Amino acid sequence: MKNRAKCKVCSTIIESFHVNDHVSCNCGEIAIDGGPGEFRCYAKSFDNFLRVDDEGNEIVVTVKEKEEKPNKKELLDMLQEMIIRIEGLPPAAMLTPISHYDFYAGLILLKSILSHEDK
Repeated sequence: MKNRAKCKVCSTIIESFHVNDHVSCNCGEIAIDGGPGEFRCYAKSFDNFLRVDDEGNEIVVTVKEKEEKPNKKELLDMLQEMIIRIEGLPPAAMLTPISHYDFYAGLILLKSILSHEDK
């Protein structure tokens, strides 16, 4: 199935074609990412998000909120994954500046790990 979605607010149909193809609708209410292999989706309100199948049928999505927070091991695994991805960058990429979003995400993860209470 293609990675397509429709925004109920602006009626835009969007499609992500490959892993790093992040696409938003015209009004910015919804977005998708990941191409046909990964169906990542984002929305300000999932009430305005519809999946669109290969035949053009609109599918109402069911959103399940994750209630539990990650444990310390999962947080450390996330940090290790970030390190591995950075280490895998080509040498030229290692010399380019990072965005504040990248730095912010790392700081949030590090804060979560350091402030995590073992239960």
